Amino acid sequence: MSSDVMAIPNLQVASRPWLETLHEWLTTVDHKRLGVLYILYALFFLVIGGVEAVIMRIQLMWPHNDFVSPQVFNRMFTMHGTTMIFFVAMPILFGFGNYLVPLMIGARDMAFPRLNAFSFWLTALGGLVLYFSFLGGSGLYGAGNAPDVGWWAYAPLAAKAFSAGHSSDYWTIAVLVSGFGSIGTAINIIATVLCMRCPGMTLSRMPLLAWLNLVMSGMVLIAITPLSAAQIMLLVDRYLGGHFFDTQAGGSAVLWMHFFWIFGHPEVYILIIPCFAFMSEIIPVFSRKPIFGYPVMVGATVCIAFVSLSVWAHHMFTVGMNSYANSFFTITTMAVGVPTGIKIFNWLGTMWGGRIQFKTPMLFSIAFLFQFLIAGLTGIMLASAPFDWQLSLSYFVVAHFHYVIVGGILFALFAAFYYWYPKVTGRMLSEKLGKWHFWLFVIGFHLCFDVMHIPGLLGMPRRIYTYEPGRGWDTLNLIVSIGAFVQVVAVLVFVANLVISYWKGAIAGNDPWDAWTLEWSTSSPPPEYNFAFVPVVASRRPLWDLKHPEDPDSRYD
Repeated sequence: MSSDVMAIPNLQVASRPWLETLHEWLTTVDHKRLGVLYILYALFFLVIGGVEAVIMRIQLMWPHNDFVSPQVFNRMFTMHGTTMIFFVAMPILFGFGNYLVPLMIGARDMAFPRLNAFSFWLTALGGLVLYFSFLGGSGLYGAGNAPDVGWWAYAPLAAKAFSAGHSSDYWTIAVLVSGFGSIGTAINIIATVLCMRCPGMTLSRMPLLAWLNLVMSGMVLIAITPLSAAQIMLLVDRYLGGHFFDTQAGGSAVLWMHFFWIFGHPEVYILIIPCFAFMSEIIPVFSRKPIFGYPVMVGATVCIAFVSLSVWAHHMFTVGMNSYANSFFTITTMAVGVPTGIKIFNWLGTMWGGRIQFKTPMLFSIAFLFQFLIAGLTGIMLASAPFDWQLSLSYFVVAHFHYVIVGGILFALFAAFYYWYPKVTGRMLSEKLGKWHFWLFVIGFHLCFDVMHIPGLLGMPRRIYTYEPGRGWDTLNLIVSIGAFVQVVAVLVFVANLVISYWKGAIAGNDPWDAWTLEWSTSSPPPEYNFAFVPVVASRRPLWDLKHPEDPDSRYD
């Protein structure tokens, strides 16, 4: 690869009026700026969703607590779940994909820049519509001002008879609109990866991050579609006299569950596959070894995508499906663990024998490996229908789900922040604050979600706003809430690190980690055009070839 791929260094220009700068950001079609907007948008809603979680944990600290009313509690867990999945996890992962995929494949932008901007603003509109329900959602018969039907909005709870007023409509329209935005972004990523790769970058030479975002985007197109259809059907039921989910008129409430979970469980893999991509880029760099088993990693990801589309009804073991259906979904749910286990072995194989550097990104990556393994094991336990019958509506499932979302996805996102923040801003995050953030978050996470499994095993139902004393849950819930508060402190340290480092962090340079993929060949932050000359690659590690012409990977490719 020629050194001509290097970008022209940024020139010093006079500062412009802030209104002009704001206008540029709001009207941008640059994939990097849109990626940053996605991430900032998601961080804003992460704070809001975190506040809602803290309110719930304060309410559950003691029996018979009256910090909030049951109505407010229902609104909090509805808004918390909806916010964290649709307006934190999805946007932030699309943000990283938007920013990194074109840089990593040697492209100057996404395939459809205007569609990219349109998709972001649709997603942003969805979040604003959801939270406008606090102002516009007050309805008839004393109905609450925000959705209170859970983030899954099961029928008939979301029907007009049981959800009067308009609060549920705000939820439905918000999810529908943001779903259109997700579909637009997924189409864009697929087109970019398949059509915009630089010369020499065959599919077998693509960075795993690009490969996994391609697979994830394909899953989005498949999984979001039935969810969007269900939202339209629900609106028809509520306002046009439809009876899709009205059992008294020949509809089926269970039909909604199928539509929702045929999105809902592939969604877990839609969220975790980009995190697998982060691990597949970070672990090799800090182990100073190429990824172990590249073709197997790609194959395992494709297997996860296919199998994950057939596991949704393990959320429905308690609704009365026949034994054949239960057996099928038990088998597929256990089967999806096989390619996932292959990935974990490959990451461990990459670390084995390497010269591991325990920088903050690597610390979060190692924690991810351990915690996602535990999350997978509890998932295999819940895949057994008789076991699930006992624990399906208990706090054990809440703990399992948060082990995946927080212990897996959020830890991987923190690793990605520490790894790519220098590329986005040109500044290094503080290692000292990073380690404080890591250890506080690890302690808080395990204090909270390890212990949360136990009240579930002792019979504590999910979705309750209070409980009777003397059932063995009192001390456990107090510990869980303390763990949540420790995580809040850790996130505050992280936010402080982001802000302080942006202004006072050490200058990063183009390649602070001595990495091997194309995004590190351009300046930090990259110029609008990404590369002064379109790069030409000859292996999976083009920067290694550039830095080590005496021993290039292209010799073995």
